[in-house]
Amino acid sequence: MKTWFERLKPREQLSLLLLALVLLLYFSYYLLWSPLADKRAQMEARNASVAVSLQRVDAMVSEIMQLRSNGDLGNTRRNLTSVVNQSTAAAGLSVSRMQPNSRGEIQVRLEGAPFGALMSWLHDIEYTQSLLLREVSITQAGAGGRVNATVRIAQGA
Repeated sequence: MKTWFERLKPREQLSLLLLALVLLLYFSYYLLWSPLADKRAQMEARNASVAVSLQRVDAMVSEIMQLRSNGDLGNTRRNLTSVVNQSTAAAGLSVSRMQPNSRGEIQVRLEGAPFGALMSWLHDIEYTQSLLLREVSITQAGAGGRVNATVRIAQGA
């Protein structure tokens, strides 16, 4: 290859050297510089997105801190199981099954409950305890005035 290059005229040698230099610059740009620049642009976009998320989280934290200092956050994170156990015991109802679900709700099954006591308990859950009754299903039980009920309860707003 060296002998072939030396046989060329000086002008052709210079042209080939310039072409080799241009090709070297071209490949180094597209193989090294361009991917690095793309990665940097991606990281800048990701950092901007994280900064926006951080601002939202900071705003939420300050809002929560303000609610805590005002005392408005007291009843928002209660344990539904304990609230249901306490309220059913106070109403004289017997829970046959209690099943939490993945959405933070709880399904309560009452069998053979007195209808009047059940209605009082539902009123207490919704208006006194400020919980949401998502679904209520009541069917007549064998004895008069007794019902079977399935109630789905969620945290209040």
